Amino acid sequence: MPDLTDFVPAPHVTQSWQVSKPSAKGRKGVVVSQARAAAEVGVAVLDAGGNAVDAAVAAAFALAAVEPWNSGLGGIGFALVHPAGAAQAEMVDFGPAAPSGIDPALFELTGQATQGGFGWPEVAGDLNVHGPLSFAIPSAVEGYRAMHARWGSMPMADLLQPAIALARRGLPQDWFTTVVVAGCAALLRHYPESARIYLQDGLPPVPPYRGDAPFFGLGNLPDTLERLQIAGLRDFYEGEVASAIASDTQCRGGALSFEDLQNCAARITPAAELPWRGRVLQYASGLTAGPTLARLLDHMPDLGGATPGAAWYAGTARALRGAYSERLSGMGAASPAAAEGCTTHLTVCDADGGMVALTTTLLSVMGSKLVLPTSGVLMNNGMMWFDPRPGRANSIAPGRRPLTNMCPIIMRDSAGPMLAAGASGGRRILGSVLQVMEFITGFGMDAETAAHQPRIDVSGLETMLADRRLGADVLAALRAVGPAEYAEHVAQPINFACPNFIMIRPDGLRAGISDAMSPWSAAVAQE
Repeated sequence: MPDLTDFVPAPHVTQSWQVSKPSAKGRKGVVVSQARAAAEVGVAVLDAGGNAVDAAVAAAFALAAVEPWNSGLGGIGFALVHPAGAAQAEMVDFGPAAPSGIDPALFELTGQATQGGFGWPEVAGDLNVHGPLSFAIPSAVEGYRAMHARWGSMPMADLLQPAIALARRGLPQDWFTTVVVAGCAALLRHYPESARIYLQDGLPPVPPYRGDAPFFGLGNLPDTLERLQIAGLRDFYEGEVASAIASDTQCRGGALSFEDLQNCAARITPAAELPWRGRVLQYASGLTAGPTLARLLDHMPDLGGATPGAAWYAGTARALRGAYSERLSGMGAASPAAAEGCTTHLTVCDADGGMVALTTTLLSVMGSKLVLPTSGVLMNNGMMWFDPRPGRANSIAPGRRPLTNMCPIIMRDSAGPMLAAGASGGRRILGSVLQVMEFITGFGMDAETAAHQPRIDVSGLETMLADRRLGADVLAALRAVGPAEYAEHVAQPINFACPNFIMIRPDGLRAGISDAMSPWSAAVAQE
């Protein structure tokens, strides 16, 4: 009879099931989003005759209503656009910038270390983390306007209509929404309009025991979207909406001004390029993760076989650790809690082969936690990207732009764009995009195989994470590089980022797929 006196519990596993997600395939357009409703909006636009940019813009606005904790009118972002027939991609930069009136002296250090975020020293009152002083200039609406002005083919008023309908309906109050809201409730309760929308008697909502989920009302967001539909998107920066945003911010002690909104402008430039494995990698340059991605490709290991093995994962980990050592040297200590899964990414391909990879964010989950009551806009907390210590390259300063982690890519071959990809997940974005890119271009995987292939995370200089599905040989190889441990790929916490992508095969078949563990995500193809 076995002796149970020395019984040792096995490591806890959250999921005693295997999860998979289908790809969407076809020979026309495909849209992939972290919220299926937004992907469906994109496909509806394609069916109405729109191109990839039209679909991306409409889906991005829809996300403000169906995934408001990740992005929205109060956010920022970057996009790559490779129009059908064009020789190369272009970058749309609507990244964050500090308000012109921000005073670095307001962000007084406590002398303590923070427990999360980016590992910065703690600021008294967490003024850089939530509330009105945490706002960077919200440039997402301007980014979408610039994309549409350059490449769009449908009227903007038409592209906004699905977002208005979704905002009028409200946000589904299912189990996933409950998890997100519960994680933010302690801060949401400090801001009256946020609490009114998302909390019930000061508590997170509870999904119904049975039946369909009810819906949150989204305050004045539907009215603001309708105002933009009538007055045009620049009203967000120069008209009634801009006045409401500036007034609501300033009366709460924030620095964002009407002049900051007036001066907000997106920049469109050629994408950076790098040959890679017989193709050309096109990536976002500047203050994104793109330049780091390009540099670390010089240090990637040989493929070493038909499938990723222990040596390849270890070599990839070594390359990522070196890249992050360089990247973080001017940013302060890395933190294993630094990668909140708050960003969203959507990928679009149209029937003519045009592709868009768009990453947009509020930075933290629900950004600043502050919904401005007059406009209904949930604002970003982009000031958290800055180092609150003075005198550093990434320190807080009026008008300064911080380093971000977004990494949209589009690869092209001799026939044109063939892979568009990106991810959400803070510092974990870079490693996930790199590995997906390698699975497809290096190991020749199809969409389903690449999306479900286990990944590692090396997003800082401390402990590396290996997907629990990887074998003991991979974990041992990683431990020869540095501290490493297993972690599950689950919906919460987000341990390995959430990539999505679309591939165009040489025969013209398109396949898009989203991260299997993102509960709402989906790829949708035109029929």
